[in-house]
Amino acid sequence: MPTAGSKKKAPTPQISCLTSESYTQLDFLPDKLRTKLLPFQKDGIVFALRRDGRCMVADEMGLGKTIQAIAIAYFYKEEWPLLIVVPSSLRYPWIEELEKWIPELEPEEINVVMNKTDIGRIPGSRVTVLGYGLLTTDAETLLDALNTQNFRVVIVDESHYMKSRTAARSKILLPMVQKARRAILLTGTPALGRPEELFMQIEALFPQKFGTWIEYAKRYCNAHVRYFGKRRQWDCRGASNLSELHQLLNDIMIRRLKSEVLSQLPPKVRQRIPFDLPPAAVKELNASFEEWQKLMRAPNSGAMETVMGLITRMFKQTAIAKAGAVKDYIKMLLQNDSLKFLVFAHHLSMLQACTEAVIESKSRYIRIDGSVPSSERIHLVNQFQKDPDTRVAILSIQAAGQGLTFTAASHVVFAELYWDPGHIKQAEDRAQPNRTVQFCEYSLPYCKWYSGQPNVGNAESKGSGHREHTEWQEGETPGYGR
Repeated sequence: MPTAGSKKKAPTPQISCLTSESYTQLDFLPDKLRTKLLPFQKDGIVFALRRDGRCMVADEMGLGKTIQAIAIAYFYKEEWPLLIVVPSSLRYPWIEELEKWIPELEPEEINVVMNKTDIGRIPGSRVTVLGYGLLTTDAETLLDALNTQNFRVVIVDESHYMKSRTAARSKILLPMVQKARRAILLTGTPALGRPEELFMQIEALFPQKFGTWIEYAKRYCNAHVRYFGKRRQWDCRGASNLSELHQLLNDIMIRRLKSEVLSQLPPKVRQRIPFDLPPAAVKELNASFEEWQKLMRAPNSGAMETVMGLITRMFKQTAIAKAGAVKDYIKMLLQNDSLKFLVFAHHLSMLQACTEAVIESKSRYIRIDGSVPSSERIHLVNQFQKDPDTRVAILSIQAAGQGLTFTAASHVVFAELYWDPGHIKQAEDRAQPNRTVQFCEYSLPYCKWYSGQPNVGNAESKGSGHREHTEWQEGETPGYGR
């Protein structure tokens, strides 16, 4: 248990300070991955390797924690199988990043656990991706399979999900991380001012490093006894000796803020966020696609109105199909207390789904769509710009995609795209420079729409224009996963 020493100022985040000689450790990485890393990301990887692959990477959101974790895990690939635990909405983005940065991984070597009985592929997979939602006490079959597999390398994304000492998923995940030889925890919100929420993450990486829970709580959580009626209970929600705690954390955690590495960042980072779709939605979309194919195969493909009507219907179907996944993703973003972001959508059904996600998260927001008078829009913009508690702006691509300024936002999410890529470009430029732009797309491995045909592969945007706009997917922006 650390002792109190002289009070020290809380450390500033570590930024690039390693020598070029340190980077020779990164020669093991695949060429494509190594050449895309930014200097501060290389520092994060070396930091982890010097700690034998057990650490927390707590960079601010948008700085590429995913690519750093993949590089660290790759260094220990001889010790795989690798377990990656993520929020359910991030399963497919992780798969895309793995396939992108580790070309030697075959698709059949990556397993996504879909439900609590989906254990058949776990023994034969090099990588298993698992959602937090499956870590429940009634998932005995799955938990037995995971423990039998004996994962030696573990990545826990959004590790603040295990902040609660009493939550079932924290209790289940804790021994898995402790047992692994290498463990990389990723979080953009390490709760440095709320030590209670850090304990389980520290305990997962280094058991008893800061003493027992009671010792830790008394020293760093300002733990004291309170009475609720006649019931005596410890209150551990406070904070004490923070400078000492932060200094000790420097040995196990690396954290960089966007403001400190701004000179290394590109003006804009674009990312795809693929979602899986429920089987019923896939069936409906496939039926529409088959109808479209029949129209296009006909000698006279019919009136243009019929074709356009069908395409418009397909566009609406995409909004309805992925609304649930988008809601989950927005709720996940809102767990980052310091993040202010924009959400653009086109259909009213999607705008409403986004609004419901924010309301259910009990966060303050503004919404601008076609029903909001022009005279009121500037007041809503000012609220978002000046009120730190207004976290989200839900915006119609057509009504708010141009002429309004939202420079308080560092993050832009497109719940949907639009027919004209020019509208997308104007909308994403509403936020501040060095922003992160994310496109929520459906991932359809079993759907006939996943065909690469320019006008159908993504019914939300017209062919060549959309393709030109999304060429960044092939690696235009260096050093970024999610």
